[in-house]
This record gives sequence, C-alpha cells and structure tokens, in this order.
Amino acid sequence: MMDTLNTKQLIWIRREQAPGKVYLPSCYATGLPIPQQDRKTMQPTSPVSEPQTLSYDVTEQIGHLLRKAGQRHTAIFQHYVGDNQLTAIQFVTLCALRDHGPSSQTELVEATAVDQATIRGIIQRLKSRDLIELAPDKDDRRKVIVELTQEGLDLLDRVIPRAHTISELTMGNLNPAERVAIVYLLRKMIDSTLDMSDKE
Repeated sequence: MMDTLNTKQLIWIRREQAPGKVYLPSCYATGLPIPQQDRKTMQPTSPVSEPQTLSYDVTEQIGHLLRKAGQRHTAIFQHYVGDNQLTAIQFVTLCALRDHGPSSQTELVEATAVDQATIRGIIQRLKSRDLIELAPDKDDRRKVIVELTQEGLDLLDRVIPRAHTISELTMGNLNPAERVAIVYLLRKMIDSTLDMSDKE
C-alpha cells in the first residue's frame, strides 16, 4: 500500500524545533526519494544552550502521546464493541487463535505482544465464557494448547464488523494519506524495538 504514495501526496509532519518549525514531507518517512529543494531543511540545527530539563514538556513527548492515543482507542473499543465483557486484548487473543489456529501459551504471547502473566489471565476469562477450550499437546503432555470454540468463532463473526468501525473512529479526522503514514511509522517504531532486543 505504501507504494501508492508519491511526492505529490505530502503529509506534513510537524516537529517543534528552536527557533522555528520544520515541516517534513511524507517521502522522508516512506523511503521515497527526497526532493532536491527540500534537502536544505534537513540540515541539523545548532545545539540549544538552554538546559534540557528546563525545556522538557512531557505532554509533547512520544510516550505520553502514544499513551493518550491508546486510552482513546480503548474507550472507543469498549463503547462500540457491543460486548461489555470483552476487552481489546481479549479480542486480539481470539483473533490470534483464528489466524494461527490452536496455539500454546508461549505462541499466544508472541502473537499478542503481552506477557505470560497477562495471557494466563486472558485465557482463564475466555475459558470461563466457553470462547476457548484447553487440551494437552499431543506431542508434549506438559504443554497446554488453546483453541477457539464455536462460541468463540460466533463472537468474532459478530464483533469483527464493529472492529472495522472502531478502527475508523480511532483514526479520527486523519485523511487517507495520514492514515497510511501513521500505520507505517508505528510499524517502523515497533520493528526498531525488535531489532534492539535481537542485539541484546
């Protein structure tokens, strides 16, 4: 999908810098060639003499903004999902089982990006609703395999159309090019985190 972007479809990403503001077009984020006339804007600015602790605004930091965006998405999910017992991460777990088939707890941790303790709680709650079933692995009786039940599949059939609406509402007033860009940039951030963990 990213191949459809070109330099005429500019997404202006605002970044506050002293003494002014620099606007970078989307080609810098998508890997497309950088126009010659824009290269001058990429020159590094001079060091700021003011101590960093005095100029640090937590409300403008990426971690804070991601957290607020996540809270907004969670609120939208709970309002529109149509099942007051189903959380966003439980829905992700059900989708992982649908996409990957019967899975071990370790495989679900990898698929959902949650920790072992959290996935155990999710499995217990989904099992209590008969949305999943547990069985010992045929090759290793010590390992438990998690599988969707028919009730779980039926729930996904009801919820997935609503999930499309939830994603649409989460994107808010972003235009189509901005929606492509934000997903691309978030994936790039996640991939860089994975690269760091591989090097450790």
